[in-house]
Amino acid sequence: MSRTTRPVALARNGMVSSPHYLASTAGLQVLQEGGSAVDAAVAINATLGVVYPHMTGPGGDAFWLIYDAQSRRVHALNGSGRAGAAATRDFYRRQGHQEIPSRGPGAVVTVPGAVDSWCTAHDRYGKLPLERLLAPAINYARSGFAVCAGLASCTAELTEMLSTHEATRSTMLPGGSASLMGEVLSLPKLAETLETVAQKGRDGFYQGPVADEITRALQSQGGVLTAADFAAHSSDWTEPISTTYRGYRAYQHGPNSQGFAHLMALNILENFNISGMDHHGPGYVHLLVEATKQAFADRDRYLTDPAFADIPMDHLLSAEYAAELAGRITDAPGSPLRPAARLGGDTTCSVVVDSEGNAVSVIQSLYHEFGSGFIGGETGVLLQNRGSFFSLDDEHPNRLEPGKRTFHTLMPGMLFRDEQPYLVYGTMGGEGQPQTSTALVTRIVDFGCDVQTAIDAPRWLYGRTWGEARRDLRMESRFSAATLDTLGNLGHPVRQAGAWDDTMGHAQAIRITDGVLAGGADPRGEGLALGW
Repeated sequence: MSRTTRPVALARNGMVSSPHYLASTAGLQVLQEGGSAVDAAVAINATLGVVYPHMTGPGGDAFWLIYDAQSRRVHALNGSGRAGAAATRDFYRRQGHQEIPSRGPGAVVTVPGAVDSWCTAHDRYGKLPLERLLAPAINYARSGFAVCAGLASCTAELTEMLSTHEATRSTMLPGGSASLMGEVLSLPKLAETLETVAQKGRDGFYQGPVADEITRALQSQGGVLTAADFAAHSSDWTEPISTTYRGYRAYQHGPNSQGFAHLMALNILENFNISGMDHHGPGYVHLLVEATKQAFADRDRYLTDPAFADIPMDHLLSAEYAAELAGRITDAPGSPLRPAARLGGDTTCSVVVDSEGNAVSVIQSLYHEFGSGFIGGETGVLLQNRGSFFSLDDEHPNRLEPGKRTFHTLMPGMLFRDEQPYLVYGTMGGEGQPQTSTALVTRIVDFGCDVQTAIDAPRWLYGRTWGEARRDLRMESRFSAATLDTLGNLGHPVRQAGAWDDTMGHAQAIRITDGVLAGGADPRGEGLALGW
């Protein structure tokens, strides 16, 4: 048996997996104190917003899938924010923009929804007080934490961008330079904001001094969000979408999440005998890439806020349509997709299962690394730039409109067997999220991989990067030269990536079999799966 980068974590009473070891520890401690899976997920995501601030934070959005063992139902919680009432296409056109800025106060188009999602999920499924759940995050923010390698590298790379605005510069570049790995960074203003949330719940963030200070800072720099936009925000409980795959049922969050692209890919792949392939070989990669292209074409055609458009989900997820799309796949690559805006991939996935069998998969994000790069005044809250993905094209399905939620990459996942949770999973990675999720499911279901082997296995990413006019197929160098050469000779736009390339995303997963929890965490990140 080949060795994995870390052992599969095995436990019976509860398990967490997140992309940062301190956040995983915070979540495990909550479970050990009798907290629910939702409690642990709140603690994890609050902690991630402190110790992993380039990836996520209270200034971002979150999407949840929650399995309630008592009712035996899966619930979807949409914690994404809406565009401000004054956020119109004409507002940006009058400033001479052909697209929404990707950084700065102009990129802050939507209200951050993560904090409301914490409170909404906790109100329904929490056991421990919110103060207890936010305590680790508050402690790290106030007392300081040792900067991890990923944060140090990203801060150094983006020092110029982080220097643009004074509040961001003084917070993220103490002493005027990026913190090195192992140096201690504290975020005292963020600690104060999190304390306010711990004491007052959602109102501590969306009404009163915190919201007033964030919007004051934005408006002083020409931003569009107002205190009224914050006060009006709320998360929404929705029904998840699902499909079947080899006798399993896969659940995803519905639009404005891109999760249906993953379900479409699984539907397409069910028309092929994947188990007879080599999941490190060119045939497997070619098939999954071509299935991705088919799903992405419909994703790009339809995905936006369903309150503003009709999305034919029943048709897109039908077996008949999947068979039609499968019939378009040949031994040669299909036509490349038109160039698309680069989707930010700097996101976090956390998964939790508690002692009662409740399960959570939550994806939380600032969109691009460090989001907008703009901290809301004295709050310490780094604001997302998720709304910068809106289009200013009047005919585009994801065109900017006041009160609208944008096309979202965040897509938590669950896979059920015999009407019980079998795999709780997800990943960061923008366009890579549907691709990595599909690789995980097929490697576990079709090839019998354990969760850590499935996460460790070499990955690929079909998509566009900054400054490029085409979508390349980036493949980790651990694929064999023969696989890379064969795919290139077929006509795929192969670009070799690092052996453990960060752009492939950080996946987390927990598998549940016969009462035993088996957890994995991605070596491309700095996370751990921990159980008890």
